[in-house]
Amino acid sequence: MGQGAAAAGLNILRRILAYGRKVLRWEQALDAIQDSRCRPQISTSVVMRAVSVMFLSRLGSLNALGQSRPSRFWEKWLNHSLPSPDTIGRVCSKVDVQGIRTLQRQVYSRLKRQKGLKAPGHGLMALIVDGHENHASFHRCCSGCLQRTLQTTDGDRIQYYHRLVAAQLVGQDFRLMLDAEPVLPGEDEVGAALRLLDRVLLAYPRAFDVIMGDALYADSRFFNWARAHGKDAIAVLKDERRDLLQDARKLFEHTAPTATDGGRCQSWDIEGFTSWPQVNCPVRVVRSVETRTVRRQIDGQQEELTSDWIWVTTLSSSRASTRAVIQLGHARWDIENQGFNELVNRWYADHVYKHDPDAILVFWLMAFVGLSLFLAFYHRNLKPAVRRAASMLQIARRIAAELHDGRCGGPARVPT
Repeated sequence: MGQGAAAAGLNILRRILAYGRKVLRWEQALDAIQDSRCRPQISTSVVMRAVSVMFLSRLGSLNALGQSRPSRFWEKWLNHSLPSPDTIGRVCSKVDVQGIRTLQRQVYSRLKRQKGLKAPGHGLMALIVDGHENHASFHRCCSGCLQRTLQTTDGDRIQYYHRLVAAQLVGQDFRLMLDAEPVLPGEDEVGAALRLLDRVLLAYPRAFDVIMGDALYADSRFFNWARAHGKDAIAVLKDERRDLLQDARKLFEHTAPTATDGGRCQSWDIEGFTSWPQVNCPVRVVRSVETRTVRRQIDGQQEELTSDWIWVTTLSSSRASTRAVIQLGHARWDIENQGFNELVNRWYADHVYKHDPDAILVFWLMAFVGLSLFLAFYHRNLKPAVRRAASMLQIARRIAAELHDGRCGGPARVPT
């Protein structure tokens, strides 16, 4: 490891926790989280502090966290020995998730105050909403499990699974996971998303201008909710059976496209569609046909690929140009690439730490907090030279090594 990376790794766990205390001021909200136990012998704050470090260290399981119990870090960070994995799982199944949401709201407020959440060039902050299946099993089930019947070689089998809807705020150069809501038995993803949006709007009323989703969210409930609450909506338009898409395609055939990027992108933009009567306002349809060149890894040959994108939106042309709508439409993938993929593959958020509906949500929300703290520290605190010398994965591995080593000590806990 180079000198820059080594310097970044020196006491990095202590530094990131100190950054959370001094800059994001998250410790008071972290220690304020409560649970439903009557007379707890181990305080909730001890458990939640341990969970926060588990995610920062990317350990991946409560048993892996338990292996770090001999570390001297815990006495200073917790003022208590590390609880057992069973205790942490049991307490997390009783935690009030509103306390964790308040903690994430604190992180957002501090980032916003420090100008860490700037709007992109078009000036519109977007909130992306998408669903994610985080667990599936043929054997284990709980009171919050959804059910589906799958056809297998052994006949029809019932599979139990959990699914949630998450919301991500998209800024100029920063992505922030805000909140999540489980999909309940008997409801669809859009229904859960509307319940999530009601809560997000109360906590972050001025944080976003546009809500976005994939083709599933080309739903009148989603668009009408946006208009009723003073927001705009964008969704992918795919279903060829829809009158709106058929009408748009007919008009596109008789409308000359606008060419950009040296002719490699052709776009159409038509407003005033009323062929979606379930939405209580005219909508706008934007199409983008994009050509790009890729080099195949197998033979090294270059190949041109063409993508045809169509979006429906309530944004007017006076508020968002064609280019802005296209940029917003493509930004919808950020919740997949920089949200779910990062959380699942690097932060082990899909791991079932305890198979309980409340515990599953608690661990997912704590993963959001850990990711937000880590990204804020990496992008807003570390110097550019250090970031060039040490990747995020390298920093994360150093945090785990310091936790097991125990020499970093960690910032002393402030008595409450």
